[in-house]
Amino acid sequence: MDYNETRIRDLLGTYERSLNTSDAELAASCYTADGVFMPTTLPTVTGADMEKGYGQIFETIRLNVAFTIDELDITSADTAYALTRSKGTVTVLATNDEAAEANRELFLFERSDADGWKIFRYMFNKSE
Repeated sequence: MDYNETRIRDLLGTYERSLNTSDAELAASCYTADGVFMPTTLPTVTGADMEKGYGQIFETIRLNVAFTIDELDITSADTAYALTRSKGTVTVLATNDEAAEANRELFLFERSDADGWKIFRYMFNKSE
């Protein structure tokens, strides 16, 4: 595994941790300044609104998920993508109801000299 692949895998691990700890600041830090998050059934979140968007999600649900990387391709010195699956549980905080959570995801990454690898675009949909 080369250096860049290791860095991207580490970034995905940090992102997974942000979801499982409901840490909106950490989630937002995984994105480029102009990053875009396209969640299923919710409005698209961009750039400076990223932390607020994740904060709103974490006010309503708690996640316990694990990512599996199915494909990771570094397409140039500055761009890469990953196809992943996540599986676990989601708890609705208002009712404390817990349900299975399973998604498939597409991550696009950009690398800069200042920030290293970050999520540039992220989209997911339900797989079950």
